[in-house]
Amino acid sequence: MRGPNASGALWLIDLAGATLFAWGIASGIAALAAGSAVPADALVALIGGGLMRGAAAILVNRVAIRSAQAIGSDTRRRVTARLLGEPLPAPVAIGEAATLALDHSRAIELFHARYAPIRFAVAIAPLITIAIVALASLVAAGILLATLVPFVIGMILAGTLARQASERQLAAMAQLSALFVDRIRTLPIIRHFRAEERIARQVDAAAHDLADRTMAVLRAAFLSSAVLEFFAALSVALVAVYCGFSLLGLLPFPDPETLTFREAMFALAMAPEFYLPMRRLAAAYHEKQLGEAAELALAELPEVLPRARAGRFAGLAVEGARIDWPGKSIGPVDLAIGIHGLVALTGPTGSGKTSLLAAIAGQVRLSAGSITPVAADDIAWAAQRPLILPGSLRDNLALARPAGDDELAAVVAGVGLAPMLARRGIGLDLPLDHLGSGLSGGERRPLARAILAGRPLILADEPTADLDSSSAEAIIALLRALSSSHALIVATHDPTLVAVADREVRL
Repeated sequence: MRGPNASGALWLIDLAGATLFAWGIASGIAALAAGSAVPADALVALIGGGLMRGAAAILVNRVAIRSAQAIGSDTRRRVTARLLGEPLPAPVAIGEAATLALDHSRAIELFHARYAPIRFAVAIAPLITIAIVALASLVAAGILLATLVPFVIGMILAGTLARQASERQLAAMAQLSALFVDRIRTLPIIRHFRAEERIARQVDAAAHDLADRTMAVLRAAFLSSAVLEFFAALSVALVAVYCGFSLLGLLPFPDPETLTFREAMFALAMAPEFYLPMRRLAAAYHEKQLGEAAELALAELPEVLPRARAGRFAGLAVEGARIDWPGKSIGPVDLAIGIHGLVALTGPTGSGKTSLLAAIAGQVRLSAGSITPVAADDIAWAAQRPLILPGSLRDNLALARPAGDDELAAVVAGVGLAPMLARRGIGLDLPLDHLGSGLSGGERRPLARAILAGRPLILADEPTADLDSSSAEAIIALLRALSSSHALIVATHDPTLVAVADREVRL
């Protein structure tokens, strides 16, 4: 037995310890009430029961946490691979993707660490407790069983409310993350247009919406706890009243059984154990709701279709490719390129050039048509907005592949960055932040990284945008030279680049 079931079964050791402890208390108090010394077996039961309970708590946490960490790690790996490396039918905002991969997988991990083991124990432990109590008092066992039915009904109602509230909370969390990350990325533009106050109101409204939904989750959790505590207190009180009145002979009806003092004390000591697993369950109920809501949200991610196996790059064919976005359709598109050459994708802004490049790279799923499978290691992607990490220019170029300074300098010179580096006198040690501050829009183009990668297929999105005429001419000449040994597909509005291409595909 592994995972949550294994850790849940360990709670039965806790119940065995509780039974020993209750028997020791009952035997000791019964002996004292009779004027005798506490028997040795009662002391052994007290100490042994306490040790068993402590050991069970330690073992449950150790087994459950290890299992939950393995489940959480596997969830993060699968979700991250799907979001970053698999074609999706619709784009996912960066903030929302981070919430799905990190927050949701963490919620699932907590679900398996805290709630899942107790859920297994709750299904068995109360029934065993009733059977144990019945050995001492059938009436006390009946009282516990009678309070269970309305308790279950109340918990079902509270649980339904909590589940709906948790789903709304996670949705609000994803929306806030997406909004916050998007606004941080565009902070310079926001400041340029003096829109700080309006954006702050948007973030504030989203934050208050998340707070309101979080409070709704907490209210549902408090409600379920109140239902549990009411019936737990009621069951213990009824058992105590029955046992006391039975021993005193004050029951208003004929006593169906004859209780001894020890039996009554044992039944009373075991009564709280009946609802203890449910108390533990209630303490982890918030993790239950968030975990189930997270699993539902991840289940709604589109299924990843198996990719066709890609062999050695021998050219690319796009046949009848169509991409359907909400309210928009791109294609169908046909194009073909061999192991070398230059194809220019043209068309008005918004016609789908970047989307088609993403589909060729395997980042967007086609709605119809086909694209020759190309291994990810055979594609170099030069996007309009490159990934820039804090560090030096050398560090960012090395993201393509490790290379020596001489090779890096040659690539930098080829894309026209050498004069800028010479003027600054820093060279490859030029410091960069995540925005690429200090570089112009054209200088941030990741064409150097795509060339350095040395892959047979290069996809470039507007490689000459934001460049002056002389720099653009140098890049066009470089692309033309590369096309003799690489397959290049470029999305462009530049008529000069289109003129030197082997073929133009207009969208």
